[in-house]
Amino acid sequence: MNIILHKYHGAGNDFLLIDNRESKVHLSTAQIAHLCHRNFGIGADGLMLLENDTHHDFKMVYFNSDGNQSTMCGNGGRCIVLFAHHLGVIKNSTTFTAIDGEHQASINADDTVSLHMIDVHTILLDKTYYEINTGSPHYVKFTNDVEGINVTIDGANIRNQAKYMPNGINVNFVQIISENTLKIRTYERGVENETLACGTGVTAAAIAYYIKAQITSSTLTVAVQARGGNLSVALHFNGNNSFDNIVLTGPAQRVFAVEYSL
Repeated sequence: MNIILHKYHGAGNDFLLIDNRESKVHLSTAQIAHLCHRNFGIGADGLMLLENDTHHDFKMVYFNSDGNQSTMCGNGGRCIVLFAHHLGVIKNSTTFTAIDGEHQASINADDTVSLHMIDVHTILLDKTYYEINTGSPHYVKFTNDVEGINVTIDGANIRNQAKYMPNGINVNFVQIISENTLKIRTYERGVENETLACGTGVTAAAIAYYIKAQITSSTLTVAVQARGGNLSVALHFNGNNSFDNIVLTGPAQRVFAVEYSL
């Protein structure tokens, strides 16, 4: 079977995308893991199918690089919006559906893509970390030296704690660089490694910062430096640790397309 794969990345968070509007592509877990493998396949943090949807412009179906279907991916969502634009499915704005529900997005004049994330109503605050679900579950811990963290080891240890099993949790280490500016490193479950950026993780970090910094304004925009590029999160605080109008903005880019024989 030959398939056309399109590779995109959002701040270094890279994905393989397939136009599956004709519903002809059916990949096994092993095949997806093979395609995403950086030594034996093409290499990517995840794979997405763009499919038809009755009530929206398209449907996003996301798989982690281990081949399993997963929860929402923020950078993946931004990349599939650009992919839909390149396919001619949308112009510069869209409403699409993903595993966590409906999303709106737009392609901006500076070639960034803005994605409306789901509302956040429940946040667990511990003495040393936050747990926030921004479409995917995230553990956020602040540190004074994010570059000194061994993300692969420390992230895996937290991700695999018994209380997060069997599905695990994404782990973010965050440093406050200056007012409303953060630096982040993320260990992603399903990839089982550090990724260069994580959109839902960046979103969770911005929300955790709002709480930690005791921001008094109801609106805030946070700049977040990931290893693969810079992103921003705009949000609105509703009270009682509830947030809406959350918008993730950052770069997205097409890398190449290839015909691949499975």
